[in-house]
Amino acid sequence: MHYREFRYRWQYELKSAPDKLWPLVADTNRFNRDTGVPSVETEGKQRLRNARRRLRFSFLGLPLEWEELPFEWVRPLRFGVTRSYSKGPIAELRVAAELSARAKGGTHLSYQVSAIPKSLLGYVLIPLQIGLLSARKFRTAFKRYDAMATGEAPIHIQEPVDLLAIAASRLESFREKIVLDQGDPGLVEKLVDFVRSADDFSVVRIRPYVLADEWNEPRRAVLETCLRATRAGLLDMRWDLLCPLCRGPQESASSLREVNSKSHCDTCRINFTVNFDRYVEITFRPNASVRNVDIKDFCMGSPQRTPHVVAQQLLPPGVTRSLFLPLEKGNYRFRTLELNGEQAVAVEKEGSGSATLRLGPQGWSGDPLSLFTQSTLDIQNDTDAEQLFILERMQWSEQAATAAEVTVLQIFRDLFSNEALRPGEQISVGTITVLFTDLRDSTRLYRQIGDATAFGRVMNHFDVLKKAISDEGGALVKTIGDAVMAVFREPGPALRAMLTAQQILASPGEGNSPLTLKAGMHMGPCIAVTLNERLDYFGSTVNMAARLESLSSGNDVVVSREVFNDPEVRQLLGAVENNLQATPFTVTLKGFELEQFELWRIGRRELASACGSSRH
Repeated sequence: MHYREFRYRWQYELKSAPDKLWPLVADTNRFNRDTGVPSVETEGKQRLRNARRRLRFSFLGLPLEWEELPFEWVRPLRFGVTRSYSKGPIAELRVAAELSARAKGGTHLSYQVSAIPKSLLGYVLIPLQIGLLSARKFRTAFKRYDAMATGEAPIHIQEPVDLLAIAASRLESFREKIVLDQGDPGLVEKLVDFVRSADDFSVVRIRPYVLADEWNEPRRAVLETCLRATRAGLLDMRWDLLCPLCRGPQESASSLREVNSKSHCDTCRINFTVNFDRYVEITFRPNASVRNVDIKDFCMGSPQRTPHVVAQQLLPPGVTRSLFLPLEKGNYRFRTLELNGEQAVAVEKEGSGSATLRLGPQGWSGDPLSLFTQSTLDIQNDTDAEQLFILERMQWSEQAATAAEVTVLQIFRDLFSNEALRPGEQISVGTITVLFTDLRDSTRLYRQIGDATAFGRVMNHFDVLKKAISDEGGALVKTIGDAVMAVFREPGPALRAMLTAQQILASPGEGNSPLTLKAGMHMGPCIAVTLNERLDYFGSTVNMAARLESLSSGNDVVVSREVFNDPEVRQLLGAVENNLQATPFTVTLKGFELEQFELWRIGRRELASACGSSRH
């Protein structure tokens, strides 16, 4: 028997703008949970074309199974999905949401649901469940999301979380312990309250930089608070391995020793090589002694699972579709899930307001496409098969606390000294700044003041260095005699740290002779390894930095061209109040004999005469 299609459309006038609402409304995993949809399970292990999924759940005691097409969307304007049911009282369900900006501010949200019954039971249930009961829940959820987007309600709080009395007591104990461990009391209080009251979705994968942005707190301070909380036992630390395409976590390791340099993404069907600067992100979750997090999936294809994807469209063969794309300036790419290759897209002020993009049997056209920030784009599928078109922003998320950033922090190396890769594993950390220092004339110091006294001075100099390095966000990797190797993410903080340390050591307390610290630094790609059971680094960048330290007079920092050309370093040199000068020279370095290197001596002007002539 054929049953008529039920169609429902609800419209809401909301205060917040579409781009503010989108991360909440398009998080259909959270929305389904908030509106009472049961958690879903994957049906079967066979991979379907173009991200289709076979899913199932039980509703009111009825088993439902369906094939779900991939979500289609244009961020932040609309999204939709279609489900074809193989079991249950419904034959097909379609959902579509549209967000449009209102002239006087805010958003007009249209939410549509269409359902075709398969049986008489479906004919009765659809208007009762969707038309009446779900409609009320939809309105409540969208109003709450609007309050979250405008800042009138907290983002992560769904409803009070009931903790056992012993768990609440442990929370207070952990709070005191973290504060005693030099944790910022205000941030510790926020973190403890977050663990106590945030919903399961929010605490199952705590991203410190996201919290920092929501709290309007410094990112490094929130990250350090999470690290201290892990050491205290409040949180558990995880290392998530991210796919370079969908950027979702494919594996999660509790220790760096469990991280493999090779990984695989089933969804994107690619193998990829892991690196620390993009594909490994540190996240946290509450320790089970405080709170058990039972996370479930309520929607597998939510647009917000891949926030870097700004548009996704499923096109049958031979079909052309016109899209209006509101885009930010930057670099993008079009790709399809089933075919190799990509189409580069640049969004810029001089870009075109309209264009046509064709995917043919031989692939993409190949010529880069330039679009304006508000563009109309016609996409053509001229292949003989259905294709899932994906437009994604190339810029990597700035809210990811990557392993490359975390492992160069002194607090991480102090609190988690045993965190290292498995023996023999080598993983790229991308571009970092490597610093080497050494005391000048330390042998003469031992002869002049005696071994015991000189040794004490050397140990104190390590303390000065460690503090200066830590204050600027770097980490002391190891000491070699009187020498130090340290790493930073950026060269500007490394230079500031060295200039500070040199100044402190050159002006010791009364009765002590000044110490002269030689320093050299270089920036470039490095490989992380485990040496002597500690995380270490090697590569030509490390070797060159070690060579530069030997060229320092002790009243300067010798830097490479890469360091000198860094914008923050140039800004430091250009600031009159810093009283710095940079003197160029060229040299051939041991181990790099085939090349002449242009280097710079950077020091304070009042010490310039002490540097003497350049040593080649």
